[in-house]
Amino acid sequence: MHDVIVSRLTHEADSVVGIELRAADGSALPPFTGGAHVDVHLPGGLRRQYSLTNGPAQTGCYCLGVGLARTSRGGSRHVHERLRVGDHLQVSAPRSLFGLAAEAAEHVFIAGGIGITPILSMIEACQTAGQPWRLLYCVRSRARAAYLWRLAPHHARVQLHVDEERDTLPDVAGFLRSIRNTTHVYCCGPAALMDAVGREAAAAGLPAQSVHFERFCADAAPADAATDSAFRVTLRRRGTTYVVAPGRSILETLEENGMVHPCSCREGLCRTCETPLLAGKADHRDFVLSEEERVANTSIILCVSRAFDDELVLDL
Repeated sequence: MHDVIVSRLTHEADSVVGIELRAADGSALPPFTGGAHVDVHLPGGLRRQYSLTNGPAQTGCYCLGVGLARTSRGGSRHVHERLRVGDHLQVSAPRSLFGLAAEAAEHVFIAGGIGITPILSMIEACQTAGQPWRLLYCVRSRARAAYLWRLAPHHARVQLHVDEERDTLPDVAGFLRSIRNTTHVYCCGPAALMDAVGREAAAAGLPAQSVHFERFCADAAPADAATDSAFRVTLRRRGTTYVVAPGRSILETLEENGMVHPCSCREGLCRTCETPLLAGKADHRDFVLSEEERVANTSIILCVSRAFDDELVLDL
């Protein structure tokens, strides 16, 4: 963990606050790649993940953009209502599940609302490296369009769709129509937008491995816990077996039996609790493993996934 101080707060759009963090001791912060995020530890034991919006070349600070969630569980509400310049916080080292593909001939970004935050960092990385890029930015209103001032110098590469000013949905299909197979697509935003991008990318014949998504919350409808069956989880190295009850996760079961395991989001979004799977068929319910990783069945996200078999054996 790294001790940081809030050095600046900015109003970026309706319900969007920009935060600049610097090391409390004045030192350089750990480097990061475009699309990375950090875990921010807030008062009251809250821990939230926020994307870095500044470019990787800017090593003196971490910049975050935080939208006020309508169903805030305390994190974004604290940021918007109580966070002040000079406050001390702790942040994790940056992590990335949404990086730029080195083999891409061009990077095409599609952002919806606050989903612009990780993409800003990726655009900065493209600019520094001289790599071609384009952006489709979808917002409900111009008042809610965060960071337009950052995008203004690149207006020729940016297509802005404002719901209040159009009678149609964003033309995702048209935006993707001219993309070559050597281009990679990166999308972050509401579930409806990401679903549309997935459908249209497949219809355009783009390889699945060239389309990338970043989720901020588990928008998909959860599985009905009432239909879940109990199963056993065996920890190979510890030599212990526990029963995971319906409605309880593997992670919760381990914690209830005194085991401390790394975790963060508890929604299958971040891979922090990913664990090697030695035996048994997992019911993968996360949002981060690729189809290839699910088929390989060699790891499992403990906070949300369950079992198709009676027993899973973990390398723990």
